[in-house]
Amino acid sequence: MSFTPLRIQGSWVFEPTKFDDSRGSFHEAFKLTQVSAILGRSFDVKQVNQSVSEAGVIRGIHWAESPPGQAKYVSCSRGSIWDVVVDIRLGSPTFGKWDAALLSAENSKSVLIEKGLGHVFLALEEGTVVNYLCDEPYNPSVEHGINPLDIDLAIPFVSMWKSGNFLISPKDSEAPSLIQATSMGILTKFKY
Repeated sequence: MSFTPLRIQGSWVFEPTKFDDSRGSFHEAFKLTQVSAILGRSFDVKQVNQSVSEAGVIRGIHWAESPPGQAKYVSCSRGSIWDVVVDIRLGSPTFGKWDAALLSAENSKSVLIEKGLGHVFLALEEGTVVNYLCDEPYNPSVEHGINPLDIDLAIPFVSMWKSGNFLISPKDSEAPSLIQATSMGILTKFKY
């Protein structure tokens, strides 16, 4: 079991040790003692969410104001996603940058995302199931979004889904750009 840092400080890809045999496979999808021992942080699960998406669905870019913020541990239990972490923390050395990982039922990888970071994913297969362990419950009064197709962020969804026929909710497609969100004063300052 290992945590590999992404290029955005405060995000990691978790790769479990899988045990395969004639019956199938087994792995630990989340283990708090490992998160604490390896990353030196706690992750108290207060809500678990699950989404089912058709191929080509983009969900995000979402985040919650800090405090309280909302850290997420994201896994894909059926199908596959291209999972993207976006640095929206004012003053961060990687502000406006992103990094991504392929999560699938086959590779059993997960991504841990700290509070203050934006999150978006592209479903790559029909009926893709994504699970999110959250350290804070959903609170609509502090939830925000950025348009996932923001030209300045330049997240290359088309390179992962060549048809370019994305399904995006009106809430996400009408969300402000990163520049607009910055001028609205809703972004969190980076903590060193």
